[in-house]
Amino acid sequence: MGLSSNRVEDLSGHACNDSFELPISNNEPLEVHRVCLPPHKTTLQKLRQRLLEVFFPDDPLHKFKNQTCLTKFLLGLQFFFPVFEWGPQYNLKLLRADIISGFTIASLAIPQGISYAKLANLPPIIGLYSSFVPPLIYSVLGSSRHLAVGPVSIASLVMGTMLSEVVSYTEEPLLYLQLAFTATLFAGLFQASLGFFRLGFIIDFLSKATLVGFMAGAAVIVSMQQLKGLLGIIHFTSKMQIIPVLSSVFQHKDEWSWQTIVMGVCFLAFLLTTRQISTRNPKFFWLSAASPLASVILSTLIVALLKSKANGIQIIGHLSKGLNPPSMNMLYLSGPYLPLAIKTGIVSGILALTEGIAVGRTFAALKNYQVDGNKEMMAIGLMNMAGCCSSCYVTTGSFSRSAVNYNAGAQTVVSNIIMATAVLITLLFLMPLFYYTPIVILATIIITAVTGLIDFQAAFRLWKVDKLDFMACMCSFFGVLFISVPLGLAIAVGVSVFKILLHVTRPNTGVLGNIPGTQVYQNLHRYRTAVRIPSFLILAVEAPIYFANSTYLQERVLRWIREEEERIVANKETEIKCVIIDMTAVSSIDSSGIDTICELRRTLDKRSLKLVLTNPGGNVMEKLHESDALESFGLNGIYLTVSEAVADISSFWKKEPELPI
Repeated sequence: MGLSSNRVEDLSGHACNDSFELPISNNEPLEVHRVCLPPHKTTLQKLRQRLLEVFFPDDPLHKFKNQTCLTKFLLGLQFFFPVFEWGPQYNLKLLRADIISGFTIASLAIPQGISYAKLANLPPIIGLYSSFVPPLIYSVLGSSRHLAVGPVSIASLVMGTMLSEVVSYTEEPLLYLQLAFTATLFAGLFQASLGFFRLGFIIDFLSKATLVGFMAGAAVIVSMQQLKGLLGIIHFTSKMQIIPVLSSVFQHKDEWSWQTIVMGVCFLAFLLTTRQISTRNPKFFWLSAASPLASVILSTLIVALLKSKANGIQIIGHLSKGLNPPSMNMLYLSGPYLPLAIKTGIVSGILALTEGIAVGRTFAALKNYQVDGNKEMMAIGLMNMAGCCSSCYVTTGSFSRSAVNYNAGAQTVVSNIIMATAVLITLLFLMPLFYYTPIVILATIIITAVTGLIDFQAAFRLWKVDKLDFMACMCSFFGVLFISVPLGLAIAVGVSVFKILLHVTRPNTGVLGNIPGTQVYQNLHRYRTAVRIPSFLILAVEAPIYFANSTYLQERVLRWIREEEERIVANKETEIKCVIIDMTAVSSIDSSGIDTICELRRTLDKRSLKLVLTNPGGNVMEKLHESDALESFGLNGIYLTVSEAVADISSFWKKEPELPI
């Protein structure tokens, strides 16, 4: 029986609530529900709804509905400047907690800032500049209460690696500095653009597995690079692959300094021990927070007091006092190295954004408040854009400093302002005290920080849960170690994209059976109690049907039918009369998918097999209707559930008169 035009009208209107009853074997009436079309919408309405779902899934403007103009203005201020949201409720109790946490993270930020600048092959003072201006910007624009802003190891490593591969920071320090500031500008522009246009889903291509491998590989490379400072080597390779680094270490054994090695090993053991104590007992979080600054102060005093006997220990030397000088005139906006600056900015910006948002959401979840990812992108982007004009390089939320900030009892982003104030005092008055700070102590601080990025448990979980994710993790890890940092990351992203394509082009399908005593149909391989229904082959498709997988699905369905027919012949069971495809998990379909279903129906018709679809979604049903594919299925070709389809078709077969033999 064909599906009439009146039937289509009924499906699209309120008549879809109607039902009809058919008798079944136990004389109880069977209620078969009609499958409805979604309410009619114009093309413009569909486009609007789709764009809202893609770009505004959280409905950020819901607070503005039914509000006065003044209220909307105030809500707008709070939306773009979160400081206006928490500022009016700020009090002395919160300030006291933020002062304690602010000075605590400052004790970690000052030595880390100097160390990470060195990691990026920049002057140490740039690291302190980057710990002053960006936190102030973020405190006005940021929505995370616990994110501690400043330079981070991963972004520093990527910037230092990508720039030094083309420009030597020793031979052309001014050009290198210009490119660093320019890369920071493009990092900020890219980050702010993602937030403004609500394209944050792009960074989701950096999966957890990719980041685990990337950070572990980067941690190993960074630690190896710090052997230069740890051993006191003067001439060292600028390459970041593990083989050239190890070769350079042993080729310059004559430059090893025993004084440097002794000091480095002692302070490295001290830093690792304090971190281990803080990790095992969170009450002693202040140990790991204060140990870097304590190491800097103690090592500086040792070198200053024994300077005549410590000639083999390299020191930082002179650091100029004063606030951040403007650097807008140093931006490299034209010339042959501009593509390098843009590429470096985008790559380091993506990594910085990923870390910052992940850290912010982690601590927000612990305190049960929300962090708006798109607003965070804009805040971090604008922070870096302002930073590039004030002698700063790429900054974001640091996990180590944010963890210390959280454990120290931070209540709001005012802790960032307190930290910036401590850095300001250091820049204005305390810079000469760092003259005798040994470079080896910076190396030990970096090694201690980056070894925490190696997460063996996460890698083990990936192996246990998803082998393809583990493969992406290993590709990222070995790519960073043996090829380069950006290419290693690109390989890992490629593996992640391949995984997505694999799931799209080769979706899961399975044979369903009935769980006795219920109307539930589940996969026969998962549920051993599920049984096949005679004369029926019930299949489930667990993905949208697109041009990329339509041919595969057609071939796979025909294979399922062939295998079922072979099983039936072997077991001498009732032959198949009907193939039911459960489309519950088919969220959408395109024209290629519709053509495939129609072709499959024609193929099965030639083999005297009936094709039935069950529970198609609204989007799928609408497209089937608009393509006139529903006409070919007829009134009993589409059902709401598998159980209704089985019962109704079985009842229909029983009514048919048997053909004489």
